Amino acid sequence: MSAPHNYDHERQLWDAYAKSAWKDDSNGEPVFRWTQYTNHPQDPGPGLLRDPGSVLEIGCGTGRALAYLAQHGVKATGVDLSPVMVENTAERFGHLGARFVCAEVLEHLAHTTTTYDAVYSVFGAAWFTAPERLFPLVFEHLNPGGVFAFSQPPAIPGAYGPQGMYKGGFAGPAMYTYRYSYTPESWQQFLYGAGFTEATATELAAPTAGHIGTLIATGVRP
Repeated sequence: MSAPHNYDHERQLWDAYAKSAWKDDSNGEPVFRWTQYTNHPQDPGPGLLRDPGSVLEIGCGTGRALAYLAQHGVKATGVDLSPVMVENTAERFGHLGARFVCAEVLEHLAHTTTTYDAVYSVFGAAWFTAPERLFPLVFEHLNPGGVFAFSQPPAIPGAYGPQGMYKGGFAGPAMYTYRYSYTPESWQQFLYGAGFTEATATELAAPTAGHIGTLIATGVRP
């Protein structure tokens, strides 16, 4: 079930986030990791993408994962809703060969014919876009044998479907977006329903017991 997104409004939200993102020292050098933890010993790393020649990151944010892949010879493209984020990211990492596009992901995928060996999202557009709309489009833009992989926080038990999320605190302008939360079993069904095979969705425990884990899901286009 898709929520009533207002992308003009959400673009302002992500622009505000982009202005603060570069003040965080953790958004520094190129690095590829799926979890929210700097040194997670079980993070599967870029190997989850199966050595692709080309990738698309949906909701690429600060672009560090794309920059890492570009440094390793991958043809890397990222799409993000925020023009501020895309401008800053392209300025920082464009010299490495990564390409950054400012667009809403559903619209972008609906109007391009480019295909990739892998499409992925790290706490990005796969978390903030209705899977029944996004997954079939991702499938269409993968080469045969291509991998779709994404990570995000696992759902809070009992809180499934689109979840409203305020950004910037609870005072001032009402800036909000929607994220999508489901059980691992439901994510697998969304993947299979879009045509993917080898669909998996698991929750990777945090390095510290009792801390928030990471949902990691993958599917393959036959």
